Amino acid sequence: MAKPYSEDFRQKVMQAIELDGLKKSEASQVFNISRNTINLWCQRKAETGDVKPKPRQISQQNGKISDWEKFRDFVKEHGDKTQSEMADLWDGEISQRTLCRALQKIGHTRKKKHTGTANGMKPNGQSF
Repeated sequence: MAKPYSEDFRQKVMQAIELDGLKKSEASQVFNISRNTINLWCQRKAETGDVKPKPRQISQQNGKISDWEKFRDFVKEHGDKTQSEMADLWDGEISQRTLCRALQKIGHTRKKKHTGTANGMKPNGQSF
């Protein structure tokens, strides 16, 4: 979701239109915003008295996984299986995508970890 314009910028645009007598179309070109945005701000100011952005609503998702320690133990035990197999083995119904997000959340990866092993070639004592 796009970040809303700041309240200070909104007030500056509205001041240019109301006090300075700038037309909405001119203001949209000067401030490089769409005319529709200015219309929405004018409408909001008429309704509420200010041009503050609407507060963002935080999604209230019911997490399929609530016990993260149990999930970590499950991953340690079944981490070698595919995500679809893990989804079938999990207690309750869970999608593969939800499982994927949960694995990312706990930092689980299947990538090989590079270790600090020395080069396998050993010098044989010959000088060139």
